[in-house]
Amino acid sequence: MALFIQDIIDILQKIAPVELAETWDNVGLLVGNPSAEAQSILVALDPSSALLDEAESKGANVVITHHPVIFHPLKALRTDRPTGNLLAAAAKKNIHLIACHTNLDSATGGVSDILASKLELQNTTPLIPQHNGTESSCGLGRIGQCKRPMIPAECIEQLRRACDAPWLLEAGCRPTQVNTIAVCGGSCSEFAETAMEAGADVFVTAEVKHSIARWAEEARFWIIDGGHFATEQLAIAPLQERLQQEISTRNLDNYVYGAQQSPPLTMV
Repeated sequence: MALFIQDIIDILQKIAPVELAETWDNVGLLVGNPSAEAQSILVALDPSSALLDEAESKGANVVITHHPVIFHPLKALRTDRPTGNLLAAAAKKNIHLIACHTNLDSATGGVSDILASKLELQNTTPLIPQHNGTESSCGLGRIGQCKRPMIPAECIEQLRRACDAPWLLEAGCRPTQVNTIAVCGGSCSEFAETAMEAGADVFVTAEVKHSIARWAEEARFWIIDGGHFATEQLAIAPLQERLQQEISTRNLDNYVYGAQQSPPLTMV
């Protein structure tokens, strides 16, 4: 038996249904042919030229990334520009590109579930529940209770270990004690007020906007910015493992690799 690109799309549909994606998002097969045969698979957070080179070196003709290589509509395919060059290189190398973005954010066992699990949260529920007929455990972000009350310094240290975060930023006012934590991996600072109203003592996300940080000051609500890469990268290995399990149950030997990527932002 052979594994085809459509088979991978079907597997991803089980893991993170496309119906969970936000309306503004762009997920699924973005470059390639669903009827083509798949070889090895490479899973990563971000599409890049270096990622295509890594895929080629591993004999992988399928690359699955969390962030889509095509996000905004293209009016031209300019190979002298980064996106056009990346798309042309993928086509030339015959590498199929698939995005699993906000559908993986919202899915059970997806980005925010994994972040919540790393922080050992209990009784978690979606921060922004889905209302499109999906299961009640789906939605953006998660909110849950700590295993035990923590002081803010303990919460920070736990987050640093969980995300292997090279840096953390904070805004607002640290509470005396942390019992309830809301999380949303990636750029979700617009949900800060929702997290506060849901009873969170702190909201962990990334790319906190200046205006939201000022709002947190006024609201005396604690927000931690853990970095976009750090709060989402931790979902790549579990996605790799789930894909490998699904492929193995089909008695196929296609291998799923996890890419070696580093944060694009570094401390100076």
